Amino acid sequence: MNTKKQDRKIALLGWSLQSIEAVEELKRPYVVISMPSFEDYAKKYGIPFISWDMEEMMKETPMEQVYEKSRELVEILQQAGVDHVIPIFEDTVEWAGALNAWLKENKREFHHSLLFRHKAKMKRRAQIGGLKIGIFEEARNRDEVREFLKRVNDVLLKNDGEEFDPIHIKPFAKAGAVGHHMIRQEDEIYSRLTDDLFPCLMESHLDGTQLSCEVFIHKGEIKFLNITEYVEFGYSMMAPPSPTIEKNRPLVRKVVKQLVKTFEIENGFIHPEFFITEDGTLNFIEVAFRIPGGNIFDLIQESYGFNPFQAHILCCDPNTTEEELKDFFPNEKKARGYTGSLMVYPRVKEIKALNIPDHLEKHPGFHKHTMFPRKERKVPSMEGFGTPHGVVFFHHQDSEHVKPPLMDFNKHDFYI
Repeated sequence: MNTKKQDRKIALLGWSLQSIEAVEELKRPYVVISMPSFEDYAKKYGIPFISWDMEEMMKETPMEQVYEKSRELVEILQQAGVDHVIPIFEDTVEWAGALNAWLKENKREFHHSLLFRHKAKMKRRAQIGGLKIGIFEEARNRDEVREFLKRVNDVLLKNDGEEFDPIHIKPFAKAGAVGHHMIRQEDEIYSRLTDDLFPCLMESHLDGTQLSCEVFIHKGEIKFLNITEYVEFGYSMMAPPSPTIEKNRPLVRKVVKQLVKTFEIENGFIHPEFFITEDGTLNFIEVAFRIPGGNIFDLIQESYGFNPFQAHILCCDPNTTEEELKDFFPNEKKARGYTGSLMVYPRVKEIKALNIPDHLEKHPGFHKHTMFPRKERKVPSMEGFGTPHGVVFFHHQDSEHVKPPLMDFNKHDFYI
């Protein structure tokens, strides 16, 4: 592509107002590729925009066929002067990989992106790199799941009548917790697993406290590593983590460095998840190549004082210079306090009122919340955890004023 250096643009694949604001603050030329439904908003606020019905395209295109399907879009990007595409959400990772493969005339870029989307490929690559993982296999039907459950428990010497150790089922390409099932007995395989979950990854259960890392990488070097503690998986998290986990930072950094090398990451941002045991063993769960969920970037910004959305763009863009990154990141060991988020999901099928307890805002760790009164309406059924109906944020210099309320207030019904 014969694009002059000053005309190079990055393309944000997906839709994130925070990312759009970040790229504008960085004064970088850009364009957003997103759904037609966002086009009117983009025109109203002068956002450079390319309309593309990716949702429909994703439904009908298996990830292995994305490279060929992206040819039409890449021609549009070339005419717009784009030389790099940054994925915003999970479902856009392989599409960004395909587009970058065309733009750089290197199909390996596409195959590399599949390591972050195809969970079996991901686990196999991690295993080759020497990361500690559980036993895993691929399944195409329920009978193969049943045989795997039996084999795992056979080697664990579970006798007839004993409670089985669980296994985990994860569809190859679904995002986050969508489609994730923990199976403990054979009848659950046939009652809970639907056809759309196959093919899938099957893996043995690993114990420990779950944590994630948010890793900003440039030229193969870790520029900043945040550790987020999952206080209650799917509901609450805290950054930086409790002192009991923070003391393992050298180990976490060592394993993440190994992960960066194993997955051959030169520029970008990764969001790996691990289990850490009481004896300090770190077990790899999975790794993503996109902005994390759970308001983690908001937690990082509050705790460390820099804009992670800007950092994401700077590290993903191969045109970023060392000068641009100089002094951008703070010392990862010197947070300004602990910040936690509690995602609120209604436990009722129909919302009638908002129910915020008086003692919430009086709590020493309370920072803010994003809940607001809603008209009476039904709560839609969602796969996975779905979309929270608000978030409660806590911030304090003492982790004991952040972590405990994340657990305590999760028991409260904010919507009745």
